[in-house]
Amino acid sequence: MDQAGPTAPQSYAALRDLLHERMPDLAKGQHRVAELLLTDPEGTAFRTIAQTAELAQVHQSSVVRFAKSLGLDGYPALVRLCREHLSDQAHMVRRFDQAQRDSKPENLLATVVDHDQQNLARTFARIDPVQWAAIVELVATAPRVHVIGLRKCLSVAQLLAYLLRLVRPRVHQLAPVTGQLADELHELEAGEVFIAISIRRYTADTVNALEAARRRGLTTIALTDNAASPLSNQAQHTLLVDCEGVTILRSLTAFVSLVQALSTAVALYLGTRSRSELIVDEEMLADLHVYTDEPGLRDTET
Repeated sequence: MDQAGPTAPQSYAALRDLLHERMPDLAKGQHRVAELLLTDPEGTAFRTIAQTAELAQVHQSSVVRFAKSLGLDGYPALVRLCREHLSDQAHMVRRFDQAQRDSKPENLLATVVDHDQQNLARTFARIDPVQWAAIVELVATAPRVHVIGLRKCLSVAQLLAYLLRLVRPRVHQLAPVTGQLADELHELEAGEVFIAISIRRYTADTVNALEAARRRGLTTIALTDNAASPLSNQAQHTLLVDCEGVTILRSLTAFVSLVQALSTAVALYLGTRSRSELIVDEEMLADLHVYTDEPGLRDTET
């Protein structure tokens, strides 16, 4: 009796999950094809098999065999999944002349607003509600939450850790100085939650810390920029954040909005417990005279 072949993915999300599962075992050429599918589904949706093969530095026949190894009929099935992905997000492929318009000083402010609006729309549109609810519950109920983000993502990690501390106890931000990452990781315990934040180029300490957290039995969550990120391969839950900037400087606007939404969702999940945390914090801040509020005035957020 013939052995049944692999079940073909019926959506781009299923294709992405299957590629993540197989990435460690792929040959170099197959790995390059998979990386194209993960990092640029928009481009793949409109590329010919010859163009994809050239970018992946493989023969066209290799692309066909790769598609069939996934249970698909051939390259057109890969294109169809990528096009459906585009349709779902209502996102058209980026145009090359956009960069020229972006570089004009008179258009800069309007262009920045437009870019960030698109980044926000794409980031929140791709979030699966079931996965979001699971992440919120994990972050709200874990015995401890660890957060790491370095270099450009350091400010995002600081904001997330700060906001989470307002609404729940035992939040630890890893900010290792040179040579002390191992000391920071020593505090990790199974059953806790570990959130790693990084964008290309991915900081080695962030990737290594997430891998160590997974090995030690923590629930791992990644906030990163694309599905081929090394964080995506390590994390049990991944939230993809668009951070395209106007020129060479990438935007963190969607990251900031996402961590604020996550912290707010955690606060709503915890309900009265979060209110009690805020009251305690407010009293301590008042006792230490942290703010210079006018007498009789008191913010509701620390």
